[in-house]
Amino acid sequence: MNNTFKIILFACAFFAVLCLGIFGLTKLKVDDFHKAAVIFVVDSSASNMKNLPAEKMLIRQLCSMLDPEDHIKILRVSEESYIIYEGSPQSSSDVRKAMEKFTQYDAKEFGTAYGLALKKAFNHALNMSKGEDRYIPAVVVIGDLENEGAIEKQIDWDTLPSEVSNVQNQAEDFAMMFLYAAPEKLDLVKEKLGPVLGETKLVLGNEATTSKSLRHFLNAIGR
Repeated sequence: MNNTFKIILFACAFFAVLCLGIFGLTKLKVDDFHKAAVIFVVDSSASNMKNLPAEKMLIRQLCSMLDPEDHIKILRVSEESYIIYEGSPQSSSDVRKAMEKFTQYDAKEFGTAYGLALKKAFNHALNMSKGEDRYIPAVVVIGDLENEGAIEKQIDWDTLPSEVSNVQNQAEDFAMMFLYAAPEKLDLVKEKLGPVLGETKLVLGNEATTSKSLRHFLNAIGR
């Protein structure tokens, strides 16, 4: 009887430790996961048309690597900038349809309103970083970064660092990625934003290094 009692006691203790271990690991996993809000800025201007098919494929690839609990917004940028999709990154069909319909070349539009698009993207990033459903915000800029058209809608490279710093001060985990621009443009981005975002929160990639850049970006948002 004494041995039986010891066996039962040992089994109960072992089961309790096992349950606590499983609960602890599960809790750790939940606590370590933070939802991300990724705001895409996609250049659909005439100067970027040749790269657009590959860029849209890259967006779908990155969306497939995100979590269903993450949230994305896609901003089209040409002469104007506006949202063409927002929702789950895993709604691949809706993402594809939105990009196919709203990124087509429009001969009536001239210019690339990157500056306007980034201001909108920064506002979305800040909004998504607040409240109970706090997301880790990130902005992904995909295009050639050419300033064309109305000057007031273009990127002001002298004020951009302070704009990014303002976002980072309110959302310390904020990250940015720039893809598909020419190396000299990416070098300008590095010069202007490197001191603000640092090596881990600023990801750059030309058309030859996109796969590596996507992996770095996932690390930047804590994946």
